[in-house]
Amino acid sequence: MLYVGDIPVTALESLLRCYELELVVCDDGAPITGSFWGDSEAGIVRNKVYVRNDTPVHSLLHETSHIVCMSAARRETLDRDAGGDDLEESAVCYLQILLADRIPGAGRDRIMEDMDAWGYSFRLGSTRAWFAEDAGDARQFLLDHRLITEDEAPTFDLRA
Repeated sequence: MLYVGDIPVTALESLLRCYELELVVCDDGAPITGSFWGDSEAGIVRNKVYVRNDTPVHSLLHETSHIVCMSAARRETLDRDAGGDDLEESAVCYLQILLADRIPGAGRDRIMEDMDAWGYSFRLGSTRAWFAEDAGDARQFLLDHRLITEDEAPTFDLRA
């Protein structure tokens, strides 16, 4: 598993700044503000993503992608629970994979392995198979909301 503490914090901060989001690194062992799952999982409150050094990078990317993919109205009151429907959840997973390529030492292959190890569940049996063969609706969601380009580059815009 790749953890926040394995990556230079400046690289993570730089990625989040592209979206005008703030990364908050909590003290080791402290509760993570805004964490839905608890333990070491990332938390979200409005435009901030909370992590610890033992937070999995896939969790940081997942919660960041929730902020990006949700409506502006939901972002205004965001505190812990991103909500959203199944299609948005799929788009979040797709975007987190794309964003992994923007982090030195991460990359989509590693993040997909970590997603599988954590227990993400896709009907084709693995994150890699889902991404390659069954995620067209998630990709289309991201295109429709102008969150990625046709060549799957993040636009670094938040959903309106």
